[in-house]
Amino acid sequence: MRLALGVRYNGQAYQGWQSQLSGQTVQDKLEAALGRFADRPISTLCAGRTDAGVHGLMQVVHFDTDIERTPFSWVRGTNRYLPDDIAIQWAQPVPGAFHCRASAVARRYLYVLSQSPVRPSLDAGRVGWSMRSLDGAAMRSAAAQLIGEHDFSSFRASACQARSPVKTMRRITVTQKDVSPDGERCQWHFEFEADAFLHHMIRNIMGCLVRIGHGDERPEWIAEVLAARSRKVAAPTFSPAGLYFVGPLYDAAWGLPAEATLGASGAAYDGPP
Repeated sequence: MRLALGVRYNGQAYQGWQSQLSGQTVQDKLEAALGRFADRPISTLCAGRTDAGVHGLMQVVHFDTDIERTPFSWVRGTNRYLPDDIAIQWAQPVPGAFHCRASAVARRYLYVLSQSPVRPSLDAGRVGWSMRSLDGAAMRSAAAQLIGEHDFSSFRASACQARSPVKTMRRITVTQKDVSPDGERCQWHFEFEADAFLHHMIRNIMGCLVRIGHGDERPEWIAEVLAARSRKVAAPTFSPAGLYFVGPLYDAAWGLPAEATLGASGAAYDGPP
């Protein structure tokens, strides 16, 4: 039987998703918990690897097993052995042809940015930070120039292993929330949806959008960066603290929950928990 899981985690304490010798990754903790519940080793594949400090709202994984348990038993039983900052949200049997990465038709990320003269405290590690005010109109104008199919080499990390830098950006929305009466404090939500993303692509785009939001570059500058196809011309990589992998989307034929299904009600997401 092939089983798909939806996993949520706070990435602050981990060295990213992918298993490492240190054992301090989300995948290491998940596979250890699955192994204890199943009483045998279990190896997982994920829909999208996340970096150190990046959070997952609905990471989707799959694995094969001959153990017969109800989906709810996999959720409750495995969560018993997981640390408090990682929890399986759902489990769903899927056809053998399902692949959490290859079957995904879109992926979504959210970046949460705190605009405040004082650095985050209670939200430290869960939001990015801008001490200076940001111009929403300028950032939206810049973001619109990234929609469509492009070569995103300028926003690609040197360690990226993707076969091609060409990706299709379907949507970027920039929303201002919770503005204080004096206008100095607020929260910005940057939502991204594409067929796939390159390593550090969102954080590199964020660096450029924030520079434009500060007024240090005009909105048209991001089109020049995109056209250059060179990482050297873009802004520095932005902090991982406010980045959330909202999750992949799949065709309804796979029978996954609504939040993982393209076009299903409930697939939208308003922000981190």
